[in-house]
Amino acid sequence: MPASSALRRSLAVIAALPLLTLAACGYGSQAEDDGGAKVAAGAKKIDGLDSVKIGYFGNLTHGTALVGMQKGFFQKALGATKAEPAIFNAGPSEIEALNSESIDIGWIGPSPAINGYTKAAGKNLRIIGGSASGGVKLVVNPDKIKSLKDVKGKKIATPQLGNTQDVAFLNWAADQGWKVDPQSGKGDVTVVRSDNKVTPDAYKSGSIDGAWVPEPTASKLVAEGGKVLLDEASLWPDKKFVITNIIVRQEFLKEHPKVVEALLKGSVETNKWINANPDAAKAAANKQLEEDSGKALPAEVLDPAWKSIQFTDDPLASTLNTEAEHAVKAGLLQKPNLKGIYDLAPLNKVLKAEGAPAVDDAGLGAK
Repeated sequence: MPASSALRRSLAVIAALPLLTLAACGYGSQAEDDGGAKVAAGAKKIDGLDSVKIGYFGNLTHGTALVGMQKGFFQKALGATKAEPAIFNAGPSEIEALNSESIDIGWIGPSPAINGYTKAAGKNLRIIGGSASGGVKLVVNPDKIKSLKDVKGKKIATPQLGNTQDVAFLNWAADQGWKVDPQSGKGDVTVVRSDNKVTPDAYKSGSIDGAWVPEPTASKLVAEGGKVLLDEASLWPDKKFVITNIIVRQEFLKEHPKVVEALLKGSVETNKWINANPDAAKAAANKQLEEDSGKALPAEVLDPAWKSIQFTDDPLASTLNTEAEHAVKAGLLQKPNLKGIYDLAPLNKVLKAEGAPAVDDAGLGAK
């Protein structure tokens, strides 16, 4: 098949799939407010730009964005260029906002980044940095499922058809030798696509036997009596896999590279502070979550959820490529062309200035 025909077929398949969030837990909705720290006296705008619009989810796996806004790391790095937050519930709306120039930079998961990039034929976004790894678990009803083999024949929820956790669970099920139709979710195990907001209620009602879900949904299920049967991190080399990346509009990156570099500096500083002050960082993330959505997480959910997430500047590019391969293997899409999805030069410049090692794009960098 000619390459152009293969690409068209790939795009058609991906366009039919929803642009899905990796962790759309619904604690916030799309909104913009003043948020963040106040501009320091005497600070100057970068490239004369008044503001930069930053998208993220009201979700712990977007903890870098939450803490960066709450503690003022982003605003400090941006000087008098105002950090304007926009909070989303799901990947589709954030990708749409990026495409319509309603936001400039965003924190987002691998599935919407892959789908958004490929659907736009590689012309809308670049992944410019990492943010978080881990924070995904298989939580089950211990009365019904006592071992991994007991998952066969049961009803297991995933957030949405084709999203990152859905792909991961289908891939894991296939590795067990089980057959599942990827579209209907029917087979040796039944996959129930359930929004993370309603999954805890579905678990309590008994309509599902477990769920392969991100934090804090996994810890909410545990608080309802569920048991962690498997941490997805255990399936990956070094127990690391991408759950949140930083993306930017290609046009914005081209026109305002100094602003992008400044925000990346703020992100690196944020992750450094998070890892050095985990308890204070957890509290800061929860405070920003409450300010953004009006709802903080209780300690029994917050504490274990935060502990299971690793914050990193490394985008873990090889794992994004593997996740795409898993989606192809599951029959959810044809092999996408991800060449050029990364531009890590600005991040590596920041890391070099910090005396930190460079990060790798796994051969998927922009020319």
